[in-house]
Amino acid sequence: MLPEVRQEKAVETYWVPGQYLKYETQRLRPALELIDRIPLASPRVIYDLGCGSGHITRFLAKRWSSCKVYGIDNSSQMLSEAVSEPSSVHWVNADICDWAPLETPDLIYSNAALHWVDNHFELFPRLINCLRHRGCLAVQMPLSWDLPSHRLMRDTLAKGGPDGRPFGDASLLSALSSRWVENADSYKEILLPCTQHLDIWETEYLHELQGDDPVFEWVRGSGLRPILNALDDADRDWFVKVYKKRLREAYPKGPGNRTLYPFRRLFIIALT
Repeated sequence: MLPEVRQEKAVETYWVPGQYLKYETQRLRPALELIDRIPLASPRVIYDLGCGSGHITRFLAKRWSSCKVYGIDNSSQMLSEAVSEPSSVHWVNADICDWAPLETPDLIYSNAALHWVDNHFELFPRLINCLRHRGCLAVQMPLSWDLPSHRLMRDTLAKGGPDGRPFGDASLLSALSSRWVENADSYKEILLPCTQHLDIWETEYLHELQGDDPVFEWVRGSGLRPILNALDDADRDWFVKVYKKRLREAYPKGPGNRTLYPFRRLFIIALT
């Protein structure tokens, strides 16, 4: 029997697990590298915030097999995928914005999720305060705001359709116009007063992507979701046509049908 998903308050966002995992190897590498830097020998309770389809959550449960592991996400599509594979993980449908742990955690882990949550100056101290003494907050977030792929995404949305009519609701562009991850110095300012040890670093991955329109396929599984969800069929078709063309110009194919996609990520290990 598959485990049930506990329901808590959640804001629904439509995600497609198969699309997100189209480049599974490249997406999972930073998640695994973050785990390798966690300095806990035997945590008792772990929460994976923004667990998605649960691949990394199940890895956490195997890495620390005697630990109780919770996977937290507000996407019913992702959690349906997560529970389809039996495991010891406790899956919870909840929104990180107002989430509180059922049990005091030794480790709060979050891979490529907290950039979807506003107000990190309030969020990160709140997460630290949830931890047990000598606990760990381990976070990875994409530094994609300044990438050509994401600048072109916002610019294409702002220019609107062929008749100059704006795409979607004005609130959509407004929401995408806010920088979703602060710089490393800002997280030092946030976390140094409430932690005993802090390690922050950045890594740039040079992803080699295969196939047609691979950068579009990459962002289609993550950062492009709010736009695709918000537009009607006609606007979506036009947006995709224009955006794909601009991406091909920004990221031309190389030999062997390969496209190089530089992508930076921010890592945080904070100990209480």
